[in-house]
Amino acid sequence: MLPLVEFPEIVQLYAPFFQEVFSPEAFFEIERYVSGLIVSENKTVDGINRLLVVESRNQSSLNRLLTASPFSLTNLNQARLDLLASLPGTQMKPKGVFSIDDTLLMHFGQDFEQIAQLWDHVSGSYVWAHDLVTVHYSDDDTDYPVLFQLWEPVDLEKLEQGMRAAQILIKASKEILKDTDPQKWRGYLLGVWQRRQKGHPEIRELYDSKLIMVQKLLEQRQKTHPDEKYPVTFDNWFTQPAFCRFLDQTLKLPYVGTLAETDKLHLKSGVDTLRNFAARLQQEHLAALENHGKPVFQKITIPFKGTHETYYSYCRTHRVHNFGKQRLVINYRQADLSDKPTFFISNRLFWHASGITRI
Repeated sequence: MLPLVEFPEIVQLYAPFFQEVFSPEAFFEIERYVSGLIVSENKTVDGINRLLVVESRNQSSLNRLLTASPFSLTNLNQARLDLLASLPGTQMKPKGVFSIDDTLLMHFGQDFEQIAQLWDHVSGSYVWAHDLVTVHYSDDDTDYPVLFQLWEPVDLEKLEQGMRAAQILIKASKEILKDTDPQKWRGYLLGVWQRRQKGHPEIRELYDSKLIMVQKLLEQRQKTHPDEKYPVTFDNWFTQPAFCRFLDQTLKLPYVGTLAETDKLHLKSGVDTLRNFAARLQQEHLAALENHGKPVFQKITIPFKGTHETYYSYCRTHRVHNFGKQRLVINYRQADLSDKPTFFISNRLFWHASGITRI
């Protein structure tokens, strides 16, 4: 690759927005580093440094930027958000949405701080990775992360000692798992920790789970932007009763969560799974169509990123097991309801299927 004799135009244009975050020396190095990330095929510090002949320097200068430069990541992120807020295309809009998710950053090798062996749903296997938890903003014009934090693996020794100090029973019969099956021991300790937090709130500080991290990120956002009421949406992993109550009762925010087909409803006929409930609605819907009656699932069309998507949707208020009263939406993509349904819940009981599905 040809050497880089000047910074790319995009770096020259936007770098001044971040100048106050860094010292003059560190600011020059950050321009070099970002330029290298954009154009260099070899994105290691050594590869970037060899590519840049803009004031050629020793590799140690870039190393110091990444390992010892005393800039504030919080201030850097705020400068980025200020820049995005200053541009019409990336300003937050009235119909914007915050979504919650985590992303595996896979590595080849284990010699990284805070790395862990984590389950990758794409490959269906455990991989060595960092896990980045993000509060992400989205509307029809733009998408970008707002707040983010790297998840840190639980310190099992600290967790065990902290729970024993709180006089929480840890079964002696489970302690053999420390040596025979560390993964099960980890799962057991975390399960006890999660279940006993209500009676022992002090143990919550022993470990920041991804759910706790997200709560802290959203609390941080609400403190600095108290008038914001963007709906928060998340997948089935984050759709936990305590988290939903936190959003509803503590932050007073609307949410749209995702349920699994094994989650349960409290119906007049008794408790049943969403899978069975959807199957009955499907039969009622097809029978109504055959007899020229009113369909159970209504056709809705929603705007999405400049296009439109069509769904066949059921929307009613139901009592969901462990969640209480929720607005329930069941969506199919096919008119004959032959595909697999998706299930959403919201704490806004007056919302319609189209609004919940759009979010």
